[in-house]
Amino acid sequence: MFSAIAGILGFSVLSGLLVTVMVAPALAVTGITASSTIGIFDSLPEYIEIGQQPERNELWANYTGPGNVDGKYLIATIYDQNRQEVPYSEISTFALDATVDGEDARFFEHGGVDVASVIRAAVDNVVSSGVESGASTLSMQLVKNIFVQQALDQPTEELRQAAYDKATATSFDRKLSEMKLAIGLEKKYTKKEILTAYLNIANFGNATYGIQAAAQRYYSVDAKDLTLAQAASLIAIVQYPNQRNLGNPDNFSANQDRRDYILSAMLGVGDITKAQYDEAIAIPVDETTIVPSDPRNGCIAAEQYATWFCDYVVKSVKDFTFLGANEQEREANWKRGGYKLYTTLDLDVQIPVQNAVWTYAPNTETAFSLGSAVDTVQPGTGRVLVMAENMIFNDTLEGGGPTTSAVNYSTSYHYGGSSGIQPGSTYKVFTLLDWLMHGKGTEERVSGDPDSKAPYSKFTVCGEPSGSGTFSYKNNAGEKGIYTIRDGTVNSINGVFFSMAKQLDLCDIRDVAVSLGVERADGDPLAVVPSSIIGTNEVTPLSMASAYAGIAALGKWCKPIIVDTYYDPSTEETKVAQTPQCKQAVPQNIAATAIDVMKGVMTSGNQIYGNPEDGIPLFGKTGTTDSANQTWVASGTTSGGSVVWVGNSIGDYNILSTEYAGVSGIRLRHYISLALVTALNNKYGGTDWPAPDPALVTGGGLNVPDGLIGLSPESVKALLEGLGFSYADGGPIDSELPAGKVAATDPPAGANSAKGATITVFTSKGNKVAFPDVVLDGQTNDFTTAQGDLNTAGYTTVSQSCVVLQPTGGNPAVLPGDPRIDKVQSSTPAAGQYTLPNAPVTLAVGKIACP
Repeated sequence: MFSAIAGILGFSVLSGLLVTVMVAPALAVTGITASSTIGIFDSLPEYIEIGQQPERNELWANYTGPGNVDGKYLIATIYDQNRQEVPYSEISTFALDATVDGEDARFFEHGGVDVASVIRAAVDNVVSSGVESGASTLSMQLVKNIFVQQALDQPTEELRQAAYDKATATSFDRKLSEMKLAIGLEKKYTKKEILTAYLNIANFGNATYGIQAAAQRYYSVDAKDLTLAQAASLIAIVQYPNQRNLGNPDNFSANQDRRDYILSAMLGVGDITKAQYDEAIAIPVDETTIVPSDPRNGCIAAEQYATWFCDYVVKSVKDFTFLGANEQEREANWKRGGYKLYTTLDLDVQIPVQNAVWTYAPNTETAFSLGSAVDTVQPGTGRVLVMAENMIFNDTLEGGGPTTSAVNYSTSYHYGGSSGIQPGSTYKVFTLLDWLMHGKGTEERVSGDPDSKAPYSKFTVCGEPSGSGTFSYKNNAGEKGIYTIRDGTVNSINGVFFSMAKQLDLCDIRDVAVSLGVERADGDPLAVVPSSIIGTNEVTPLSMASAYAGIAALGKWCKPIIVDTYYDPSTEETKVAQTPQCKQAVPQNIAATAIDVMKGVMTSGNQIYGNPEDGIPLFGKTGTTDSANQTWVASGTTSGGSVVWVGNSIGDYNILSTEYAGVSGIRLRHYISLALVTALNNKYGGTDWPAPDPALVTGGGLNVPDGLIGLSPESVKALLEGLGFSYADGGPIDSELPAGKVAATDPPAGANSAKGATITVFTSKGNKVAFPDVVLDGQTNDFTTAQGDLNTAGYTTVSQSCVVLQPTGGNPAVLPGDPRIDKVQSSTPAAGQYTLPNAPVTLAVGKIACP
């Protein structure tokens, strides 16, 4: 009869009539007529979109080891709601049948509203004088769940609560809306699509949504692999998720009761056999049958080697233009989820690096706040390959104890809470680059002397003197004297770099650093003071790694990027996420020349402990702050620009006094760097760079002029300063020249030195004399005679040595009557050599044989 009526009136009108019957008790009170109710019903929106429901986001890294999928490895899932949508084909038949048989037995027969159920509900409502029974079909439940989900997506708690209350209110308006929209769903979507959507949106308790997440959460299997008993237990949850979810043992009994009802329903309609029923009903719902998997949400639950990188990715969501046009849209899309981000992280390199960090900078240190960070950026692309830290990531309010932290040392304050770290001498590379960019050479010479009263006025800041007063600087090993730029860099002599900086503008040095991406962690501009050239700005390790990657790419700097491609759930396509954003920050010949200089750094001293010496060219620079509370090594190959920092996250403990895993404090960074460079080279290899620019080797310096020796110091000073050199009085030295005359210079005549370099001038004491000739013809003076002559000349320290005479005149041997026997044959010093008046003398006396 109902089908005939439906054919005449149309299902929508019939449903309106049935709704009128269902809500009859209310109509009696309100006086609304049946025709009015039908009018209200028809005025409601007809369609609702199923749409994408909030899902898990996934982060993937590059990896060739066990468990990789086409070279990718899942490192983290990030979500507001633990949901992973699956298609109909990937859901167990048991779960599909259990849903229909347990929740809506006539699902495949009705058009969204179950007529028989509506009539039954109407009778119940008449008895109760209210809406006690709603005759909800799966389609109607789906509508309700969509509204609930829309409520949860509201931007504020107040709006969320109001929308949720409306979506779940026990009211005629809600039932009318659900019925009309359920009918619309049935018109627009197939039964399979509706059933799949319902199972993907349903709440299974414990912030677990959808059948796939529920199967994984409670049984550690995929939805397609659910057994009959498991499927029935999961569907038993959906009516009352809080009371029947399997995360709480107190719920097991209620869940089993509902599960058994569902199993009986499935048996009753013939979806399972009696044998299947008996097997399933005999399985208890308890700890022996539940196989839970803790949800792995957030970076705290990420793959242990990738937690810090994960945190950086999540904090960068607001910057990902591929997620939306503005920050609000990006955050909303990320919250909705379903994205798979295929990141730049390379676990083949990351894993050995992270293990080395934990070995040589253990987070179990209790004497002080030991920190360590490692970052690698790929030259020419800016892809971040490595981001490691010694602390265990934990961003919970409770924290995880002294071995954990929520501060990402690699990044800036706004992306990880770090206040930055002084990079020490690794920052000197920017002075070297600026020196070369001004046409100055690596073989030019400057003073490396320390200075306890260096005038600020000798340094230029943006064209002006840097200030008044003085400051001091020293050298780590007490070095002093004149050095080439190359030697000063290899040996990291502070005095050399301050001498270089005096000939440059500190703003230019800063601009070189900025052009290569260096940034302070607090976001402020890099400070421009004389001491900044040796690394006093608190910078981020990641930005320093990107700078060295820029140098390794022959001056081509690329902004660091962290996502290569992404899966877009709205289009179900994998797309390019971030493309390299690069610029030529430093000319190629400048970078090549600086690289040539810094190659020498990695082949001497403690740096050799970080060099795998595998034939792949490597350059670098070390850095240690004055108090040795921070130690760095920055390095570059054609495959990666990297930094390793080991130091104090808080405080000033001397790192050089530590030792871990049998490695002294000064070498800890190098052992970590060794693991890094070895893994990087093994994965990517490397090639050499072009030779240095010959013009930048000699530079635009001047040769120290000839002809200075013997002149007055006043004349030499005027000549040197006229050429652009600085004059320094080296004091008197021993010399045969007239007292007060110039006896020597450092550097010597002909040496190439930078314009403005200091030439040290030494004057003569006039105290050297020509040594007398006491050898004569070798046949005249015996030792006693020669000694007497020397004593008379002022040489009182005279000793004798023996020399074997050689045959002469064709004789086979020296004859006993040879006139040279017992005569002086040579002297040290030699005749005519200038010596101090009382210099020690040795006279060699001829013998046929010496004892």
